[in-house]
Amino acid sequence: MWHGRFKHDTAKIVQDFTQSLDIDWKMYECDIQGSIAHVRMLAKTGLLTHEESAKIESGLKQVLNEIHEGKFTPSEDLEDVHMNIESRLTQIEPLGAKLHTARSRNDQVAVTTRLYLRERLKTLRDELHELLTTFVNNSERHINIIIPGYTHMQQAQPVSMGHYWLSWFEAFYRDSKRLDYALDSLNESPLGAGALAGSTLPIDREFTSQLLEFARPTRNSLDSVANRDYMLDFHYFASVLMIHFSRLCTDLITWNTQEFAFIILPDEFCTGSSMMPQKKNPDVLELTRGKTGQVIGSLLDLLINLKGLPMTYNRDLQEDKRGLWASLDTVESVINIMNALLSRVEVNQDKALAGLEKGYSLATDIAEYLVMKGVPFREAHLQVGRLVGWCIENNLAFDELTLEQWKEHINQADEDLLKILSPRESVRRRNVYGATGLEQVKSQIINARKLLM
Repeated sequence: MWHGRFKHDTAKIVQDFTQSLDIDWKMYECDIQGSIAHVRMLAKTGLLTHEESAKIESGLKQVLNEIHEGKFTPSEDLEDVHMNIESRLTQIEPLGAKLHTARSRNDQVAVTTRLYLRERLKTLRDELHELLTTFVNNSERHINIIIPGYTHMQQAQPVSMGHYWLSWFEAFYRDSKRLDYALDSLNESPLGAGALAGSTLPIDREFTSQLLEFARPTRNSLDSVANRDYMLDFHYFASVLMIHFSRLCTDLITWNTQEFAFIILPDEFCTGSSMMPQKKNPDVLELTRGKTGQVIGSLLDLLINLKGLPMTYNRDLQEDKRGLWASLDTVESVINIMNALLSRVEVNQDKALAGLEKGYSLATDIAEYLVMKGVPFREAHLQVGRLVGWCIENNLAFDELTLEQWKEHINQADEDLLKILSPRESVRRRNVYGATGLEQVKSQIINARKLLM
């Protein structure tokens, strides 16, 4: 396509090094979609006759059919998806040589990539919605199950398992908002920006933008071909999403151990050992956690690629899609398999409650009991802390103390204190907005379902 300037053909070793067919062929349908919009615009503005436009569009549709039917095999000699399609088009219809009027591969690649990414992100949005629904369903299923809550991996306070699932709903809901932003950030059409400066020909960018269902054309032709921020927005969404998955997996892996045994993972999402017959390994969770680094790596890859590039297009940008495709595939597979796994997770209430027996997780409840008796919180904190130390030395749990022992250590203790010394009562009494109290969790479930409507 540039032989007019060169005396010699491109060396085969250079062709092999510079081709991008292995990464961009999957966008063939979007490339043809963009070309059809472009050729219709050329007819609208009089740069082609309507008859010429119809013949070129018919040829493009024939190319698409040939690809779908497996009759057209692309060639690396033609470098990329765009030139392969144009070459085949001109074989079918010689008028195809007019298709590239007022267009560069720079704006062609930019619009094709946005079209392809838009469809993939819409699919991810639907799949993420299903995942969010699973968290809400799990919250309803497990709302009455009480488990230890942790800070610093030490028992902190009792919480409803339903409240725990909703904590992940909140995290992944924020991810869904980041995904919406990524979709919005690519919702402009760069078609018509040309190589970098637009065109002297009377093209209509608003028309192609509308045909391709973008919100608007991009405002600046230089930025149009240089911009990869919309990819960064996806990568940031994907990285934070995978970090959330990784942290969730760590919880579930830990709670699945025999030492905790709070949760029961479905057999069909675990594997065994080739040597140890007793093993039930949480491989899906571990692999999800392991894949997180790959997705973060793709974000860093693009950031580093972009950091030193001058305006506008540079061939470095051809490498922007390898990590993009990899992260798209990883995120989609992780969302789907984690959604399927999470919908089958069960909780072992007996084990969870047993874990609370000697964890002194009701210490804050006792301190707050004293506050209601008029004791300053810092003094109440000190008294309860001393009591915990004494109980540890004597290997006693709170529910093993007699009222007389309570009074020996806490003067204000009375029979009403004994009534609050259970994990379930502790959860019930936390009835402030956003807390783990069961009425609050029920309200959170209702609000979560409204957000998903």
